[in-house]
Amino acid sequence: MLRFLILPISLLLSCNPKAQNQPSDSVNDKLQTQYSLPKKLKEVSGITLSKDKKITWVIEDKGNKNSIYGLNSEGQLLAQIPVENAENTDWEDIISDAQGNIYIGDFGNNDNNRQDLAILRTDLKDVKQTTTKVIQTTKFHYEGQTEFPPKKSNLLYDCEGFVEMDGNFYLFTKNRSKGFDGTFLVFQVPNKEGDFEAKLIGRLKLQGGYNDAAITSAAINSTKDKIVLLTHKNIHVLTGFTADNFNSAKIQKISLNHNSQKEAIVFFNDKTLLIADEKGKDEGGNVYQLAF
Repeated sequence: MLRFLILPISLLLSCNPKAQNQPSDSVNDKLQTQYSLPKKLKEVSGITLSKDKKITWVIEDKGNKNSIYGLNSEGQLLAQIPVENAENTDWEDIISDAQGNIYIGDFGNNDNNRQDLAILRTDLKDVKQTTTKVIQTTKFHYEGQTEFPPKKSNLLYDCEGFVEMDGNFYLFTKNRSKGFDGTFLVFQVPNKEGDFEAKLIGRLKLQGGYNDAAITSAAINSTKDKIVLLTHKNIHVLTGFTADNFNSAKIQKISLNHNSQKEAIVFFNDKTLLIADEKGKDEGGNVYQLAF
């Protein structure tokens, strides 16, 4: 299950985790509880919005159904739509582009040994659909990976977050290396049918330990000059990048003052983020919001 957070990029959040399940009268300095999500969605790994922002689309990761779920603004389950020609090998993120196309990132790779990584474009448009299908498959392999898996000190080829920008996908890897140091890689893949080598266009580092700096999702704003990377404890805001080079990107770390298994992020608008975490034993499964 999920917990959604909407938070200001410019502020360092201060919140008591024990109080996060309670509604707040303010959306400026506290998280505001909106609703609980359906109990059947226990391991949501990605979240995006319909073009009109009236529907929230979510997916679950490895071990769950090959379905996309549609929710309304109150968190009610409106549709469970199977993807009829795709298996859920390890779906780790779902995004939409400016035209409203929906893409699934089937690139979860915990052991860094997969050779069937793909991004799937679907024909999903409406919660009234009984099924959806993949209409474009972008297969890829990572530039620089020659071993499957690599040495434990170089497990840099898992991925749980990506964005689409001007005809390309950008993938932000999750570091699973022994001796974790916050390093992550940025790869570029063309948004088209085919089998491609993902081009390495950035090697950067986030501050902190695994829960601070292991990337679990990504999102881009409408002006395409700001990308947010989600971790269990923080948001990291990237600016100053170019389409073919992320090495010069500036990184701003925003602490959420809350540690949970946050797995999904999306811009509701350019001043509002939705963040989702899985339901834990004693907490989670709620929707929160906080405006800029």
